[in-house]
Amino acid sequence: MPVPKYRTSASKRDMRRSHHALKAPGLSVCPNCHEVKLSHVVCPSCGFYKGKQVLETKSSSTSWDGSDLSSSKVQAKDESLKDSSKKDS
Repeated sequence: MPVPKYRTSASKRDMRRSHHALKAPGLSVCPNCHEVKLSHVVCPSCGFYKGKQVLETKSSSTSWDGSDLSSSKVQAKDESLKDSSKKDS
């Protein structure tokens, strides 16, 4: 198997790694809603691409508040824990 004959200097190593840096994504401003978005991608806030409505966006006024989590599930779990502790004793 080939093995390097000489040690790679720090300068050579760093020159090789000069292209390994991360680059920032190309961002642009949506002409419809003026939000920042990725270039060549449908705007996530309004759903427009090249001046045409492509996606139906969900209304941002409705946010998840956790109201659909029923407390009955929590109560049922507590009851099952109580039942299992009664069986053990």
